[in-house]
Amino acid sequence: MHPLYDYKAPKKATNLSLNSDLLKRSRALNINLSATLEQALKAKLAETEAEQWKRKNKNAIQAYNEFVEEHGCFSDEFREF
Repeated sequence: MHPLYDYKAPKKATNLSLNSDLLKRSRALNINLSATLEQALKAKLAETEAEQWKRKNKNAIQAYNEFVEEHGCFSDEFREF
C-alpha cells in the first residue's frame, strides 16, 4: 500500500480565505491553523482516495461477494468459531 502523501515534503506557504468570525474565534483559542488544516486535509484525502478505490474496484468486489455467497469463503473449513 502506498503512503497517503509524502510526509517529508517541505512546507509551502499559501493564502486562504476563511470566514472572519471562524478565524477570530480560532485564534482566540490559540488553535494552530496550519496543523488543523493539515489534519483535515489528510482525513479528506484518505476518505476521497478510499471512495475512488471502491468505485474503481466495485465490479471485483461484487464478483468476490457473489462467489463467497455461492461457494463460501476459502477458509471456512478451517474455522473454529
